This record gives sequence, structure tokens and C-alpha cells, in this order.
Amino acid sequence: MPHLTVHVPENRLAGNESALAAALTDAVADVYGAWARDLVGIVLTGVPTGRFAQGGKAVDTHVSVVLGIRAAAFDRPEAAEISARLAAALTDAVTGVLGEELRTGTMVELVASPQERTFVGGAPAE
Repeated sequence: MPHLTVHVPENRLAGNESALAAALTDAVADVYGAWARDLVGIVLTGVPTGRFAQGGKAVDTHVSVVLGIRAAAFDRPEAAEISARLAAALTDAVTGVLGEELRTGTMVELVASPQERTFVGGAPAE
């Protein structure tokens, strides 16, 4: 189950939650296929003004997208290509909804979770 945690400046997120969730879901489904659409879980967190910083200065042009996926995804021969496609698609989703000026400040991190450390509803995920 791909799950995303997205931190966005609150002033940019407000009113765009549904559109951003839909665009991020579409991005994952475009890379993995339609089967993945219903499995995508998303948490959107608005970050108050002044709480994103770069070089010690507050900015409102940064977005952090963390995608947790099974570690086995990185063992596939096409893992590098899929990772690059995910990063590009998720960045495009963010900028398509919130504005192109966020592109250079959008960080996508793919985090691998071994199957034995992935749980849903308190039970090991299948």
C-alpha cells in the first residue's frame, strides 16, 4: 500500500486539499497502474508560515513528499526508472495544483519498508 505524507505551506494548501490528493493519487496510479489507485493513502499536513526554512530563512516555496513503499520495489530490475518516474510524477502533481514556483522546492523521498515491518490494522500487511 503506497502511503504519502505531504507537508505543504498552509497558505498554499488551504482550499486545495481535494485537488492535491486527487493529483497525487493519479500520479501513483500513472506509474504503477490503475490497480494501485485504491491503495494510495495520503496525509496532507499544512505547515504554518515561517515553519519551512532554507538556509536559515523562512520560505513558503517548499513541499516535502514522503512516499512509503515496500522495500521489494527497489529490488526490481526497473527500480531506478520507476523511482525517477514517481519523483517526477509526484512533483508534477504538486506543481500542477499548487503552482510551478514550487517545483525547485519540492522534495520527494521514497522510503522503503521491509514487508516484515509493514502493518495494516495491527496485522502484517500482505
